[in-house]
Amino acid sequence: MPKQKTKILVRLYKIKNKLREKAAGLGKLTQEDVTFDKAALDAAMQNLNEMSEEYPDWVSGFIDKLSEAHRRCVDSPDQRGKYYKIINAIAHDMKGQGGTFGYELITDFSNALYQFTEMGAGLSDNHIEIIKSHIDAMRVVIKDRVEGDGGEIGSELKKSLSEAIKKYSKRT
Repeated sequence: MPKQKTKILVRLYKIKNKLREKAAGLGKLTQEDVTFDKAALDAAMQNLNEMSEEYPDWVSGFIDKLSEAHRRCVDSPDQRGKYYKIINAIAHDMKGQGGTFGYELITDFSNALYQFTEMGAGLSDNHIEIIKSHIDAMRVVIKDRVEGDGGEIGSELKKSLSEAIKKYSKRT
């Protein structure tokens, strides 16, 4: 018995883009239309400056947690996947904070560690050494209070980390 062809009806709905209309109205705003309360802005800046001064102490706690998870990876090779998840979560939290408080290198190294420990990452002893290199680099940044991109010291730290990744990735 031959197969019967089934007719499929397709309906195309064109939905009006109301967001575009709303955004178009924003283009008419001028700088004079938008104002900020100077006292509120000053208070926010002062709070941010105070938090920036406390950031090295605060982030040291995160670095200690990373070190502890790293130690667990060394001591418990069969549970590395579990500790990678912990490292990955801590690095994720750290990567958004560094730049906010003037420590761009913390953001750079945390982001690199976050990406390095994502799902499917290598679990060899060499990979654990790369994690340690990230943590060591962050520790130097905070210990020496290397702010911004770190200039020459920042370049050296990035170069050192890059070399560690190359070195330990070869023998996976």
